Amino acid sequence: MLTMLRCCKPVLPLRLSPLLFSRIPPRKSSRIYAVNSTRVLCFSAAGNSQNSINWNGRVSDGGAIHGERSVGEIEFWLYNTMSRQKELFKPKVPGKVGMYVCGVTAYDLSHIGHARAYVTFDVLYRYLKFLGYDVCYVRNFTDIDDKIIARANQLGEDPICLSKRFCDEFLQDMAYLHCLSPSVQPFVSDHMPQIIEMIKKIINNGYAYEVDGDVYFSVDGFPDYGRLSGRKLEDNRAGERVAVDSRKRNPADFALWKSAKKGEPFWESPWGPGRPGWHIECSAMSAAYLGYSFDIHGGGMDLMFPHHENEIVQSCAACRESNVSYWVHNGFVTVDSEKMSKSLGNFFTIRQVIDIYHPLALRLFLMGTHYRSPVNYSDVLLESASERIFYIYQTLHDCEEALQQHNQSSLNVSIPHDTMNCVTKLRHEFLTSMSDDLHTPVVLSALSEPLKSINDLLHTRKGKKQHLRIESLAALEKIIRSVLDVLGLMPPSFSEILQQLRGKALKRAGLTEAQVLQRIEERASARNSKDYEKSDEIRKELAALGITLMDNPDRTTWRPAVPVPLQEEEGQVTTISRK
Repeated sequence: MLTMLRCCKPVLPLRLSPLLFSRIPPRKSSRIYAVNSTRVLCFSAAGNSQNSINWNGRVSDGGAIHGERSVGEIEFWLYNTMSRQKELFKPKVPGKVGMYVCGVTAYDLSHIGHARAYVTFDVLYRYLKFLGYDVCYVRNFTDIDDKIIARANQLGEDPICLSKRFCDEFLQDMAYLHCLSPSVQPFVSDHMPQIIEMIKKIINNGYAYEVDGDVYFSVDGFPDYGRLSGRKLEDNRAGERVAVDSRKRNPADFALWKSAKKGEPFWESPWGPGRPGWHIECSAMSAAYLGYSFDIHGGGMDLMFPHHENEIVQSCAACRESNVSYWVHNGFVTVDSEKMSKSLGNFFTIRQVIDIYHPLALRLFLMGTHYRSPVNYSDVLLESASERIFYIYQTLHDCEEALQQHNQSSLNVSIPHDTMNCVTKLRHEFLTSMSDDLHTPVVLSALSEPLKSINDLLHTRKGKKQHLRIESLAALEKIIRSVLDVLGLMPPSFSEILQQLRGKALKRAGLTEAQVLQRIEERASARNSKDYEKSDEIRKELAALGITLMDNPDRTTWRPAVPVPLQEEEGQVTTISRK
């Protein structure tokens, strides 16, 4: 590794080499978003969550089940697009992970396809940290691009200012979705010296050429171009973010540097004023913060070709020892089983979705499908995710209230055999499934049994009489909290999020809380008058709107549920699909 750095040094000064684990000094002109806002430790300490899971089988105050384990003790298998198989994860530097994920081109509000990608890599980031790795997670912002310039001209705004505004909106979306901040979030416009330096290296090494102020990469210099995607060179059609230009030696050659056009932002370069092409920015910024050789490069499947293919050849052209160990790609989002597309009118922004569904319901929905599979966005699936996450938080809220009535410091350290079996089973499912290429759907399913056990202990006659009942509740609650913490699904307050989920359900139903309570009173009066027909009518009316009534001995409450018409629609689709 050190030999490689001497041969192919990082684009930024040596003090930024990840091998030195040094801090990146702030620049007055920089707009790098970083951990703690000021300085970035490239391989930052993962930190121990209060609810982190360490597994040796005894209950402890600090988390669910604690024990000692070393980094790499748990085998983690990750699918590598390059090899088309799952591979045992082994970082280049023991205990350290460098991960680069392609960020947004910020010219509009982010859509649910973006949510899918960045929730996926947030889960990967969280799990690597849980395994004990120090992770340097770099996710860029493209703040200068053809689409940004076109939108700015349309709105009469400065392109950089417009992009900055949508970068801020994106960060707000990520906060709503409980995505952790990456270690570094660099902007293209702040890294022109590094981009220009890389282009100069590529030209000097004979893999690019300049024509009238434009610089093009020559794909003919790489016979194995397309190895990542398995596509042929002729598939890189001109016109698909590959400009049609008769001056190019090969129609598939792509721009590294674009000469300035009238009215566009530009930067000075050895080839005249201009701006970078789309692909070179990620090669330059990944090299700047992680070096030419690092562990994980990620993004959506749509970036595999041509963007990631072009990144590979660019980086290798600048430094022949350039290497990424694992290429990771998430699947597409479809809408009602059709590919999400603006032209089809089925394109939804994150803001549109979370206006009526809670962001954590959206996160749960996205994690309910394995990250490499297509995920189908539909109202019934979002409603189901909302109902499920309400059940999870309501169960934990009830458990929390029960435990608050007891002094946990006086609890017995042992728990019943069946409770320990339940805890052990969830622990096993969590570690096995997450370590098998982040199989989140299995983990979410595995929560069902411990959640049911909590409800049995809280609400059934048999459960209330169980020996060491409070100890069992404490153990089950802690392991569930720990799993949710790693999955990014732990809210700051159960009572607050339950109220928020109710508010979203009311908005979808077009009702107010007062109206629902009024209907509950009317139903109670009907039941008292033995008008059961009217009572059932009110229940069905609310159920059709996604409001389920819960009759308790002392009062009737309500909770969000999948509206009955959507349930029936889903049932019809399922029946048809089985024929």
